[in-house]
Amino acid sequence: MSSLKIESLFGVQGRVAVITGGSQGLGETLARAWVVNGGHALITSRTEETLSKLCKELNQCGPGKAEYVVGDLSSKAGCLAVCTEIKKRFQKIHVLVNNAGTVLSAPFDDVPEKEGWDDVFDLNVKAVFFMTSQLTPELAKDATNLDPGRVVVISSAAAFNTNTEPLRAFGISGKGTWSYKASKAAAVSLSTTLAVTLGPKLITVNTICPGFYRSNMTKPFFDKVGDSIEKEHPMGRSGTPEDIAGVFLFLTSRAGAHVSANYILSDGGSIAAGKFT
Repeated sequence: MSSLKIESLFGVQGRVAVITGGSQGLGETLARAWVVNGGHALITSRTEETLSKLCKELNQCGPGKAEYVVGDLSSKAGCLAVCTEIKKRFQKIHVLVNNAGTVLSAPFDDVPEKEGWDDVFDLNVKAVFFMTSQLTPELAKDATNLDPGRVVVISSAAAFNTNTEPLRAFGISGKGTWSYKASKAAAVSLSTTLAVTLGPKLITVNTICPGFYRSNMTKPFFDKVGDSIEKEHPMGRSGTPEDIAGVFLFLTSRAGAHVSANYILSDGGSIAAGKFT
């Protein structure tokens, strides 16, 4: 019965997780959750100053460890460079978190091609594929059907609604997140395909789709209408670090070893209730 204890089901001590875009926002939350539970986090981002500061803090707090690789994942070459450095440091990786992402909002009739579409898909979709394909050998190494390698893709609840201007009701309109929504839907689809492809290698692939969380990406919205958003939310609040960390630790621990090709909406029921859609 000891295998049913919390520490056996959800323990991640000593396990290595690569977290892209992990220097701020939800990625930082996941890195903190990993280290505070004794895991070893390797965080990637484009800004060394931010990475260095965060890793120093995490290492001081422990009990796990944190280190970083600086890199730009918006191109295949950038992904390969980051993966090459990761492979130099680790022969075995337990978890890959594809969290790096970007968004651009623009009027329907004036969406720039490169910044509005190409850059968004490069980071939100292509990087997921290139990082996963390159690190598959390290994820598969020593994996078993009880302890598979794990890939977690951070998508968005936006993948499941049809309104590119969900905040119009709160007075914020005129600009839509056309490419962001499409890219996050593509990420969910890609994750399912990757799960089928990597299953025989004993690697699970799952997607977390957060709703409204306070982060750098959503700060402009929350600064203007945060209270109104939370008032309209079915649970009366936005997501907290504990909410997404709990889902993450489930998917990456023994408890989630038999879960693959799934997505989990961490949105407090807002999509089902037709809120912000």
